[in-house]
Amino acid sequence: MTTEPASAPEAALRGLGEAAPGHLRGLGPAPSWNPPDCGDIDMHIAADGTWFYCGSPIGRTPLVQLFASIMRKEGNRYVLVTPVEKVGIKVDDAPFLAVEMFIRNTTREPQLVFRTNVEDMVTVDSEHPLRFERGAADGLKPYVRVRGDLWALVKRALFYDLVDLGQTERVTNEDWFGVRSSGFFFPICPASKIEGL
Repeated sequence: MTTEPASAPEAALRGLGEAAPGHLRGLGPAPSWNPPDCGDIDMHIAADGTWFYCGSPIGRTPLVQLFASIMRKEGNRYVLVTPVEKVGIKVDDAPFLAVEMFIRNTTREPQLVFRTNVEDMVTVDSEHPLRFERGAADGLKPYVRVRGDLWALVKRALFYDLVDLGQTERVTNEDWFGVRSSGFFFPICPASKIEGL
């Protein structure tokens, strides 16, 4: 049996053992945690959702999930927070990737539910809205809020599924094309521009 060197991803953050995973799952760092800021570490999340530490991909899913569970955004900076320290990381696009979509039929209106690459389940509603941004080269990019100011980029194939579910509604005197979930309408684009999707 061998032990990993101190440069392993686990060594990047002290105090992970003090962070109770049951408390963290899907909630993020406790608001009461206000540890010292220890600067930035060589960790980043690529646009495809892959986590890297010192240039190497982090291959262990449970470790990625643990890091994801202690992430929050402070201003324009993404940080990992434990009870004893806070460190900054880089994020190329969004910290999460929405990789699967379900439609949950309820007695009221259907709900769109996304599963992220770190196994969070997110129901699209007023607290977890969809937003759409125009990318420089790849058209509209959909995002869903996971928690706080942390968003998941919706995979391109799922964006086409969203378009298939779309409908037109009147919003502030203009017809918009969008999707409904949990009783809310999430506009994608003006109805006159549907052909450009």
